[in-house]
Amino acid sequence: FIALMFCGTFKTFCLAVAKVPQNVLTCTYDIAVVGAGIVGLATARELILRHPSLTFVLLEKEKELSLHQSGHNSGVIHSGIYYTPGSLKARLCVRGATLAYEYCEKKGLPYKRCGKLIVAVEQEEIPRLKALYERGMKNNVRDLTIVDGKGIRDREPYCRGIMALDSPYTGIVDWRMVALSYGTDFKEAGGTVVTEYEVNDISMIKESPSGSTEGMKYPLAVRDNKGNELRCRYVLTCGGLYSDRLSQISGCSREPRIVPFRGDYLVLKPEKNYLVKGNIYPVPDPRFPFLGVHFTPRMDGSIWLGPNAVLAFKREGYKVYDFSAQDFADALLFRGLQKLIMRNITFGVGEMYRGLFIGAQVKNLQKYIPELSLSDVIRGPTGVRAQALDRDGNLVDDFVFDGGVGDVGSRVLHVRNAPSPAATSSLAIAEMIADEVENRFTL
Repeated sequence: FIALMFCGTFKTFCLAVAKVPQNVLTCTYDIAVVGAGIVGLATARELILRHPSLTFVLLEKEKELSLHQSGHNSGVIHSGIYYTPGSLKARLCVRGATLAYEYCEKKGLPYKRCGKLIVAVEQEEIPRLKALYERGMKNNVRDLTIVDGKGIRDREPYCRGIMALDSPYTGIVDWRMVALSYGTDFKEAGGTVVTEYEVNDISMIKESPSGSTEGMKYPLAVRDNKGNELRCRYVLTCGGLYSDRLSQISGCSREPRIVPFRGDYLVLKPEKNYLVKGNIYPVPDPRFPFLGVHFTPRMDGSIWLGPNAVLAFKREGYKVYDFSAQDFADALLFRGLQKLIMRNITFGVGEMYRGLFIGAQVKNLQKYIPELSLSDVIRGPTGVRAQALDRDGNLVDDFVFDGGVGDVGSRVLHVRNAPSPAATSSLAIAEMIADEVENRFTL
């Protein structure tokens, strides 16, 4: 129903999206943005609103926009509790959440501020929970409080725990709907969107056509895998799962490397949705690289449980048996992933086991809602996370920008890593990337 309310707007937008022009050689732009996920869309929007006199094109390899990470996520608007006080992630998340709520209000996009409980179920988790509270307070997270077992039951009648953080400012939204709205803003501001344009080369034009000065004004050629070409002054890439490969085009280092991790969700059967009112999260365990399973209500009324985190055999592999020899070899032969696996072998085996046997996943979830049973859940959707790793096997937890070498490098900016929660932070991230573009390219 919610989607139908906005289908007219998005249908209009989708009709306005262009496929590859017939005579793409004649197309010239000031700035080409590669990648139409939520970060690319938000940044293209921010840039064109700041510089309406410049010409922009947004290039996307798929037939539609925002199909991958931006369309396969939990849909949570995070409040900024987890991140190191004063860090860029913390500042961007807190500001991003505020901007996201304001944007949804302005555009009439539906959202729910349903809150989140981070629940401690063991005494040993209490010190970590209190440390999270201190972090949240230092990050200026709104309305954050600590509640006891009774407070947990008051908010989530079927949830059991010793103590919890209550974050009523946490919400949910359909992030793909938000991303498409960014695209509508970009298009309405005069931007051009080109789909089915998979960039595989960015290079300097060797010479101008006879009698033309366009090679001087638009010195970069951006080519796709079908031989099409357009020209521009500058290029910004926001490639998500392919950010490392796009960066290598202009001579950048192969690191940090993108390693895809698939997350499998379970879905609560509709007749059991009464068990969950808002987001219910575990206390993060610092021994493990990922957050752990949680309960997440969705805008369509469903409840997602999970996800796990297992190595995906394909960068856009949403099914267990999706496989790409190139992607698999690229990941497995990377020394950084080998070191990550060796340090987390027990965790990794456990995640694979819980992915194969949902009873094991349900047992983990029962720590928080004991009434939950195996018959209450079914297998649900999956997502693939673009995890950046360094050569030592560390998760790259901050933003990484790169340009490359030579003349091309001075005209290209690659967003090599935009870490979670990139959707929540998207408008704040867009401001930061736009600042970086302006500084590097002297716009």
